[in-house]
Amino acid sequence: MELAGYIGFEIIATLLMILIAAGLWRLFEKAGRQGWEAVIPIYNIYIMIKLSGRPWWLLLFLFIPGVNVIIGFSILINFVKSYGKFNIWQHAAVVVLPFIYLPKWGFDKSTQYLGLAFSDEFREKYSNNLQKSTTREWSEAVLFAIVAATLIRTLFIEAYTIPTPSMEGSLMVGDYLFVSKVNYGARLPITAVSFPFVHNTMPNTNIPSYWRGLLLPYFRLPGLSTVKKGDVVVFNYPMEADSPYYRPVDKQENYIKRCQGGPGDTLSVVNAQVYINGKPELTPSNGEMEYMVSTVDSNQTFRPQMIYELHLSNVQQFTQVDYMMNMSAQSAARLKDYMKIRAIRANIQPAGVYDPAEFPFNPHYRWNADNLGPIIIPKQGWTVKLDSLTLPFYRRAIEVYEHNKLKVDGNNITINGIRTNSYTFKMNYYWMMGDNRHNSVDSRYWGFVPEDHIVGKALFVWMSWDAQSPSINKIRWSRVMRWIK
Repeated sequence: MELAGYIGFEIIATLLMILIAAGLWRLFEKAGRQGWEAVIPIYNIYIMIKLSGRPWWLLLFLFIPGVNVIIGFSILINFVKSYGKFNIWQHAAVVVLPFIYLPKWGFDKSTQYLGLAFSDEFREKYSNNLQKSTTREWSEAVLFAIVAATLIRTLFIEAYTIPTPSMEGSLMVGDYLFVSKVNYGARLPITAVSFPFVHNTMPNTNIPSYWRGLLLPYFRLPGLSTVKKGDVVVFNYPMEADSPYYRPVDKQENYIKRCQGGPGDTLSVVNAQVYINGKPELTPSNGEMEYMVSTVDSNQTFRPQMIYELHLSNVQQFTQVDYMMNMSAQSAARLKDYMKIRAIRANIQPAGVYDPAEFPFNPHYRWNADNLGPIIIPKQGWTVKLDSLTLPFYRRAIEVYEHNKLKVDGNNITINGIRTNSYTFKMNYYWMMGDNRHNSVDSRYWGFVPEDHIVGKALFVWMSWDAQSPSINKIRWSRVMRWIK
């Protein structure tokens, strides 16, 4: 049922986007533009700016987090003003329900293009409708944008950017994506007082952007489904809950990974393959990992163009013919078409090799990134027996995430001053991993993600910017408006 619900949401989201495009198509035509301009991302926003008489360089601000929200709504409001939509309720309608009002006005014969809303001639002609100074108009637009954007970002959908390669090649550095708050249910703010559009510190400073004096209890609205294995999820980084940050849950850094295990699951990783309840999980088709490569000829080199085309990263040379690098299985297969290869193999750590950086950070469990488990992921209402073997797994959840005082004195365990040998969990937990398995800091290094840290589900990439591209065109057009799988 949940899978069907997700597919239904995906279909609904696509239909809403089609409605918006259809509305813009008709409105563009009313202004003497070509309708097809409405369906080209970024370019359609440029046309909206042009039809309202605002400068083209406002487009640049759409790539600045926080500022882009205010500028985006301001562009939309001024665009509909050019069609005679002057009052604040019409502006609220197009911001909150663009999929209804853009097609409504587009197909309404009485709605016509009146001219450049941001021009002196327009202001003079429609002065009775625009009896506000420029300063007042901008102030109202900014205030309205802040309120509307806060509600939309909190309850419905929010934009994020991929800054690191931990999810490559499923999600790439420079991807701009939308994350749904509706799928899992919107989490209401925990930090009641904070600076708008700033996450945890003021720009270019270490000054907190929030006040810890008023923290609200965790509460989540009903959602379309729960977090499922395989979902790409945005969540707050749980290791910032205590020293040295002590940040509230909703002010911890945002991470994005793929959910590999859910509440009550038993998870293992065997030779880099994830198993859930004894069954192998589907490995992301575009995921990357580390490979050892031996070439035939020492004169062969990994040219920059080849590195870019195959999306190789962290290329290191050990001998004249031996290399180590990160890439996908598809790139590993294609590498033989570029140069003569003697051998190529995934660099998987053998079982039994202990890595002290791996969860649960205990030498009794000789685990590493490619071989670990089994681990039982906590579930709300599940009671675990507490002893020296289980405490390394669950102590942080009990103490930090569920706010209990746990003490160990020899074989005696007390929780909140009461001696016990068991604990019943209050929340559900998840196991998150990056698709770039050897270049990701994830649950293998810090354990479980509590349910109150879940932000939302990644839906689709609306824009992708490749800063490393050798060509002038930096946009990855093949990734624009692409659903995330």
